[in-house]
Amino acid sequence: MKIFLVGGAVRDKLLGLAIKDKDFVVVGSHIDEMRTQGYQQVGKDFPVFLHPKTQQEYALARTERKTGNGYQGFSCDASNDVTLEQDLLRRDLTINAIAEDTSGKLFDPYGGVNDIKSRVLRHVSDAFIEDPLRVLRVARFAARFHHLGFTIAPETKTLMQHISDSGELAHLTPERVWQEIDKVLSGENPEIFFKTLRDCGALKVILPEIDILFGIPQPEKWHPEIDTGIHTLMVLEQASLLTTDKAVRFAALTHDVGKAVSPKETLPKHHGHGQKGVPIIKRLCQRLRVPNEHCDLAMLVSDQHQNIHNAAELRAETIIKVFDKADFWRKPHRLKQLLLCCHADMRGRTGFEHAEYPQQYYLAACFKVASNIDVQQIISAGFTGAEIKQQLQLKRIEVISEFKQAQT
Repeated sequence: MKIFLVGGAVRDKLLGLAIKDKDFVVVGSHIDEMRTQGYQQVGKDFPVFLHPKTQQEYALARTERKTGNGYQGFSCDASNDVTLEQDLLRRDLTINAIAEDTSGKLFDPYGGVNDIKSRVLRHVSDAFIEDPLRVLRVARFAARFHHLGFTIAPETKTLMQHISDSGELAHLTPERVWQEIDKVLSGENPEIFFKTLRDCGALKVILPEIDILFGIPQPEKWHPEIDTGIHTLMVLEQASLLTTDKAVRFAALTHDVGKAVSPKETLPKHHGHGQKGVPIIKRLCQRLRVPNEHCDLAMLVSDQHQNIHNAAELRAETIIKVFDKADFWRKPHRLKQLLLCCHADMRGRTGFEHAEYPQQYYLAACFKVASNIDVQQIISAGFTGAEIKQQLQLKRIEVISEFKQAQT
């Protein structure tokens, strides 16, 4: 029985990155022996165990054989004669197929160390094509390590294109797809993930609502980059520079999906695209089981981002209607989220990457003065029932009107 540290922990150690989780592979053992030594089995499809003291994961070395469609269509062999080299061979990328023994010695049968030095994401074997999830995983690693200069090997790109063309991606469950997207939204350069998927033909299967935006023109006066798909990824990039909030980043990704249904005869203009995008976002979120918080914010951003951009021209009554519709009174954090998305939308254009966004300060100030109204004074004045809400609304409009006048 031999134990090796494998996968991400070894890779990140060689990259000089912080190690979050440690995974171990056990060679030359079997299920009964692991149980006898106090390990608790948790894997149903293949034998994974929790260490009796550290609770870290230990998996028996295994091989896999394709038996059906999708990433779950595999049978595995975890007998005690499976070698370390065989276990590492089934892994996705060479940089994830390096092992380290208890003395610190590295085992690198597939050139992962050299690929780390060369900053290359390369598949371990042609068995790569048997698991469609690997297209998303490679795209995620491309995004995660983009800042370190990693690129995808041409031959790996070819296999990713092959998987995309095969129809296998359609067998991925919505939950698994969202899990990958969720991880990407947490990390650096999420825009690279979606760009990578588009480059290999996977985006039209995973997120057709985003893929269709590429090639749709916008007015050059406001969008020097012209292409809506390019603008979308630029906005996501800017949102990721402004905040780590995953809901904001998701809303940035989806804020312009309504432009896909603009009539061709009106292009490059997109009248009412924000409102047209709301049902598209709702269907997307239902399909991928997107968390409600992400979905609600995305629909709000799509619906209101044009109003926010034109905040200085809005009447006080309209500003209050926006605040009411967004339910900022009960969920004030949404105002910050909305403003961050709109700021990213402003910056996500060629030549505007460092633009200021005074609308965020103006609307935040409007909300502050409107929120400071003392309802008790209205009640003390003798108003009751529905009259209280009506008077509160009038007072909010009044103070915002006064604030607007003070700004001119």
